[in-house]
Amino acid sequence: MEKRPFGKLGEISCLTLGGGGTGQVWGPTSRDEAIATAREAVDAGITFLDVAPSYGNGEAELVLGEAFSGRLPNGVRVSTKCMLGNPPPHEVLLRLERSLEQSLACMKLQRIDLFFLHGQIVPDAMAGCLEGTPRRLFVEAVRPAFEQLVARGRIGAWGISAIGVPSAVLETINEDPPPAAVQAVANLLDSLGAMKRFDEAAHPREIIAAAHRRNIGIMGIRAVQAGALTDALDRKLPDIHPEMVDYRRATPFRALAREISEPPAALAHRYSLSIPGVSTVVLGVKNRAELRECIAAAERGPLDREVIARIDTAVGRTD
Repeated sequence: MEKRPFGKLGEISCLTLGGGGTGQVWGPTSRDEAIATAREAVDAGITFLDVAPSYGNGEAELVLGEAFSGRLPNGVRVSTKCMLGNPPPHEVLLRLERSLEQSLACMKLQRIDLFFLHGQIVPDAMAGCLEGTPRRLFVEAVRPAFEQLVARGRIGAWGISAIGVPSAVLETINEDPPPAAVQAVANLLDSLGAMKRFDEAAHPREIIAAAHRRNIGIMGIRAVQAGALTDALDRKLPDIHPEMVDYRRATPFRALAREISEPPAALAHRYSLSIPGVSTVVLGVKNRAELRECIAAAERGPLDREVIARIDTAVGRTD
């Protein structure tokens, strides 16, 4: 599998196995199938596994614990997350440590390579209006706590979920010390879908470009925008739900995928892999069949400029 630069953290496979699918966020699967999917991903050359306690109430982490019994294959790294919110500053380190210990126990590991702040980073003025971690708390307590965990050898590095208010995310990326990695939306609609809970324009490609300029590793998420860029959504949603709105918007994209004889999900993943700066695309697959489709798509490589332009025109995307 293709390897790509991952900021200061070396190289990474162009695909990452995410825990959303194996943790049953994106539809049901069995524990046995999820374990088999994790093992097959590594056998296929995937070198990064990304989970979180919130994926199935720890299910994704438990899957990794059972799949590898605390002994990750050589060269395979793992990340998890903590949904911190807005606690009092003196509680930040304790909460991060408690979350980390629980995650390590589930995965049967002694340390992790990358620890992400889950959820949104928000401007201080919006702290009472939006769930998330205010910028001041991040600067004064969260970032120093992450640095302490690195110094103690509990984690290799730290990162942020770059889905918060863009102005706050960009401030965080441009400060020192910067995160080692970010998870940023990377799909052909430039859509955060239901994750967008703020009024500012999302600007995901500006965030990716800013992180790339600072040599920050970029993990592209939401390649198929929660199913909106696949053949059919795997769950019932109201017509006004953001994912349903995106699904309708993507109708011309699905028509184009049929025209060039490529499954929409595969084409969407190849598009995300083609976005400049993206180190790896995080997969939300829940079984081996979905995994194999994504691996086959990655093996066909990034899209050429003509196909990208046709997709952008089909969905009305403009730079």
